[in-house]
Amino acid sequence: MTHPEAGAAPTADPDAAAVSDADTADAPDGDGADRPPAVANPRRALAVVIGVVFIDLVGFGIVIPILPFYVRSFGVSDAFIGLLAASYSLAQFVAAPTLGRLSDRIGRRPVLLASLAAAGVAWVTFGYAGSAGARFGPVAALAVLFASRTLTGAMGGNIAAAQAYVADITPRDRRAGALGLVGASFALGFVFGPAIGGLLAADAVVARADALFPAFVPATPYSLPSFAAAGMSLLAVAVGFLLLEEPARTRPAGDAPGARTTAIGQFRDALASASLRPLTVAYFVVAVAFAGVQVMFIPYVADAFGYDATAAAFLLTYVGVLGAVNQGVVVGRLSRVVPSRTLVAAGSVVLAGALAAIPATGLVDRVAGGVALGGPGWLTLPLLALLAALAALSLGNALVNVSLATLVSASADDADQGAAFGVTQGASSLGRTVGPPLMAVLYTVAVASPFLIGALLLAPVALAFGRRAG
Repeated sequence: MTHPEAGAAPTADPDAAAVSDADTADAPDGDGADRPPAVANPRRALAVVIGVVFIDLVGFGIVIPILPFYVRSFGVSDAFIGLLAASYSLAQFVAAPTLGRLSDRIGRRPVLLASLAAAGVAWVTFGYAGSAGARFGPVAALAVLFASRTLTGAMGGNIAAAQAYVADITPRDRRAGALGLVGASFALGFVFGPAIGGLLAADAVVARADALFPAFVPATPYSLPSFAAAGMSLLAVAVGFLLLEEPARTRPAGDAPGARTTAIGQFRDALASASLRPLTVAYFVVAVAFAGVQVMFIPYVADAFGYDATAAAFLLTYVGVLGAVNQGVVVGRLSRVVPSRTLVAAGSVVLAGALAAIPATGLVDRVAGGVALGGPGWLTLPLLALLAALAALSLGNALVNVSLATLVSASADDADQGAAFGVTQGASSLGRTVGPPLMAVLYTVAVASPFLIGALLLAPVALAFGRRAG
């Protein structure tokens, strides 16, 4: 095998396994060739779990276009939009380690199916927030929104179980490519989901649904996307129930003396581990750095380019398509010849450069002296610069996230894959909880600051992993 990230074979001692994996993570071994397959048909199992993740993420993406307007419909401050977004990530931060550890104990399949079913219930409840507001007032509506959104975020921690499932059925020498496909399913979910949500919120669709639905089912621009998201979650449950088999794997015999099973305890253990500590910290820092783009990109293109929501949606679709290609194809091929630590370092540099370039794209016309390209009126030098910066952003993000996931898999023994992914995904969720309000405040001080601060935060990640690769 030519993959440089194959770790040492798991040992009976988790600490010894972590040390051996960390020491040999850049050297190939025969794990992929010697280990018996965890399922009867690994390719089919991989396709099914990726399909389940994709269906779930389409459902998540469906409600993205309506979230701010749903909150505003109750006549409350826009601050609640940020708080609602943070509630999802905070719940995921708390739940991801628990779901990952639980999947190690009772199995990947039951955790995935149960969490998807609970998410479906949460999305239905989310759609009834408007009815609660009409009957009991805005406080009740917000309570329903936050309760359902929090439950959805907690169930979103099942990504740890999905990643662990992929690690179970994929030899170490091929995990980077397989985990990249999971990332690609995320990207495609965010391409199709918002488009479907926007369609369902259209007046004609709402009017048609209102004529068809019984009186107790609300038909509004906010409830229809919510119910569609619930339907996607339940579809994922059905697909998983029929086609997803539980992989054969090494199961933990019991917690080691002194091991912590709470979410906070697992984070303490991860930060005490020489192999998991840099990965956990990196996930958190990268999530905070990327938050500037997540929350302030649309305001930036509106302020600097004069784009409306439709134009901004096209840009997000462009990024989503590039993300699917980068995570599903490019990173998998690079990982066969380049060590993952090197890819993390290189990806951090590319991502930092892209973040720094975004606020400069609006100034291109001034520097170029208003040069005309001679094509359609919308095709301008600033737009081309922005598209180039977004392409670099997508590539850097793919390199960092897929390669970090590969290193997480190599740092844990086969019995603890779910726990390892749960902790690192929880760290990422915590970063997405802290980052958005911080970057929003910075944007009010200086438009470029969220992007430039994000670029600076990535510098130590690039240095740390570049040094370890060397």
